[in-house]
Amino acid sequence: MESVIIIVFVMGYLAITLEHNLKLDKLIPALIMMAVCWALVALGVDNFTNWFDSSKHALVDGFGSMVHDDKLHLVEETLLHHLGKTAEILVFLLGAMTIVEIIDYFDGFSTIKSFVKTKKKKSILWIFSILAFVLSAIIDNLTATIVLISILQKIVKNRNERIWFAGLIIIAANAGGAWSPIGDVTTTMLWIGKKVTTLKLIEYLLLPSLLCMVVPSLIASFLPAFKGEIDSEEEADKPKSPHSARMLYLGLGAIVFVPVFKTITHLPPYVGMMLSLAVVATFAEIYSNSKFSISSIEGEEADDHEKGAHHSPVHASLSKIEMPSILFFLGILMAVAALESLGILFNFASTLQENVPMMGTEIHSVGTVGVSDLVVLLLGLGSAVIDNVPLVAASLGMFTEPIDNELWHFIAFSAGTGGSMLIIGSAAGVVAMGMEKIDFFWYLKKISWLALIGFVVGSATFMITRTLF
Repeated sequence: MESVIIIVFVMGYLAITLEHNLKLDKLIPALIMMAVCWALVALGVDNFTNWFDSSKHALVDGFGSMVHDDKLHLVEETLLHHLGKTAEILVFLLGAMTIVEIIDYFDGFSTIKSFVKTKKKKSILWIFSILAFVLSAIIDNLTATIVLISILQKIVKNRNERIWFAGLIIIAANAGGAWSPIGDVTTTMLWIGKKVTTLKLIEYLLLPSLLCMVVPSLIASFLPAFKGEIDSEEEADKPKSPHSARMLYLGLGAIVFVPVFKTITHLPPYVGMMLSLAVVATFAEIYSNSKFSISSIEGEEADDHEKGAHHSPVHASLSKIEMPSILFFLGILMAVAALESLGILFNFASTLQENVPMMGTEIHSVGTVGVSDLVVLLLGLGSAVIDNVPLVAASLGMFTEPIDNELWHFIAFSAGTGGSMLIIGSAAGVVAMGMEKIDFFWYLKKISWLALIGFVVGSATFMITRTLF
């Protein structure tokens, strides 16, 4: 039965990887894979001899000798445990996405356009690279890429010139997301899973991530594509909301407040995110001059309520949330949880540790490369080909290293920045590909080598500097 579950997982994984060829949204195979895997677990529970207790990170003693009802009860408890852990991530992402959409409702990101006052391509490259690096650490790399390419389209009219800037934005956004607990989904998973803390994540990864952005941008600035000035036509900007700048700074500040709230209260991050969302939503409703219509008021006419909801920035923002992404994360994380619960990932990790003694436990001297480093580097290369979410989810179930162990920080960096090497290797790359119709092979030829250099430089920097912390 375990073999059947693994086959289902592999087939679902392949369908996710080949979503563009199959023309099938990846959330569909992810949800099917999750449901089928857990159904097979429930139906074949009497055939399993191992069961993994995620709360204790150890195999359950005597699972094979338990009666059927006790095994089913344990399956239900484990399923509920994993659903709770997954829900923490999803609720956190929903809050962050809603705040970003509220900022966009007030055209807050147009404020960023005012920072660009030059026509020199090299200067624009550095402005957008730095903005991508900083913004992605605050609002996540996917959203930062969408925002900056939207602004880029208003500044650089020639598409053949613009796609070069978009390629470097992808590299910078993924680099910026790696060193922040809220900058990338995989880093958020490690943070919420209590594998890394905010301060140590910044200490370990800020410099490697910065060099991962700076080195490719520096090399690119000498390429012919970034020589000279852009050809742009002056156009009148549309009137923007008088509250746009205010909502931009309020929204970004609210998201940055979340790690601070977690540090002070020691509560899960989604609690702080919900508080931040409530504060931003309150100001949004006040500024929008519309009535507060989160729920219907007794005695109010239905038409009037719907009219008020239509003009509510909160309702408008919630309607634009990327629910397919949320459902994809639900499917893939719960499917990986099924493999973890059967002890498959634990046994795989044990096999690795037996055959690779240096796996994540050795003390490194400055500049040395251990076997565990090669494994994590391969994970980074793998994230360029397949989605990094299941790779990191699997690593959470495989390794038992304590919080803030260097292994977790290297995984965060490798999975976060490795995806830049192919345009399909990261959410930022996929969305840029869609917005600018960037050809896969054009990116492979023109941008991938820059991303590879940044990844190698950043990884080498991490290996050298990790002994300092």
